[in-house]
Amino acid sequence: MRLAFLYIAETYQAYHCAAVMLDLMARPDVDVDVYYIDPATPHTLELLRQAHGAPAFPMHHMEAGWLGKAIQRVRLLGLAKPQVLAANEERLRGYDAVISTEDGIADLFAGEPENQRPSRILITHGAGGRAVPSFSKRVHCDLLLLKGEADAAYYVRHGLSRPGHVAAAGYTKFASSRALARAQQPLFPNDNPVVLYNPHKDRKQRSWDRFFEPMMAAFRQDDSRNLIVAPHTKLFKRRSEQVRQRLRDRSTDTIIVDPASPRLLDNSYTEASGIYVGDVSSQVYEFTIRPRPCVFLNAHGVDWRGDPHYAFWQMGEVVDDPGDLMAAIERAPALHNQFRNKQVELTALALGETSDDVVPRAADWIVEYVRNGKIAT
Repeated sequence: MRLAFLYIAETYQAYHCAAVMLDLMARPDVDVDVYYIDPATPHTLELLRQAHGAPAFPMHHMEAGWLGKAIQRVRLLGLAKPQVLAANEERLRGYDAVISTEDGIADLFAGEPENQRPSRILITHGAGGRAVPSFSKRVHCDLLLLKGEADAAYYVRHGLSRPGHVAAAGYTKFASSRALARAQQPLFPNDNPVVLYNPHKDRKQRSWDRFFEPMMAAFRQDDSRNLIVAPHTKLFKRRSEQVRQRLRDRSTDTIIVDPASPRLLDNSYTEASGIYVGDVSSQVYEFTIRPRPCVFLNAHGVDWRGDPHYAFWQMGEVVDDPGDLMAAIERAPALHNQFRNKQVELTALALGETSDDVVPRAADWIVEYVRNGKIAT
């Protein structure tokens, strides 16, 4: 059985499937090849390989073709994923399946029947429960490995997949996070309580533009708490290194501003923090896997109550005005018992199972699907 793992997005997605890939690599009847676009991917995969104690493996860069290279040269246009996939389609045709965390793989072999091409297998990244603009693409993936049972039922109910082609695989990222956490060092030279600020990248939903500066000013005035500013890894991905360094330079003994390091990806910050402050990032579920106080920032006046895509705002107080933020952080520990049960409920729905057992099970489903064209769940 020949499988190709395609790392065609930024490196943060690698954490969601590397453990499954390494499990498959250890199986004697499975050959796995690794392909990537982002030049940072080999470093990230090497860190994960070492953390899991797996043997070294080769990695193959995916050439972009002339159009893709032109797009990649304009940093703000991204990785040119559609163009790169098109340029490498024939190279990938000899595999039994192509596997990725990026639903752009649905563009491969478009219009061809499955029995005449590799199967397209998607391991979704991030938690469930949010609207994803590319939902419609996922109907073209042959096997979907999602997080929780609620997600799997949603996909079947809305015609995005069908029984035998979708499963709740759990949150495989945690197997890698636990492996990496063993080497983690303290983040601050003090024992202050730690607040994590985790804004999303989406301009129409993120809180960064309204809340970042007032939050920094407030924490500089009161150094009794530590603050970690850990935005979504793509918020500053395409900005210059000068911009990122100016943000890092605003760090102090009690404030870490991190626009770009691997710690944005590996759960270091969610593990080290006692209070979460955020907007629409599904990373909140990586925090509430251990129930703790949360505060959510409604920077755009969203009418969120009753909207399933804002369900996690039921897990803490919601703040509309930056002037109310510090009082909400102050109240959060005392109010936590009001939200704890909802955190447990929604986190289980979003992440599914989080034990290390999810990794071999996901790998088993991939092997089963490639052999049989469907899975039994």
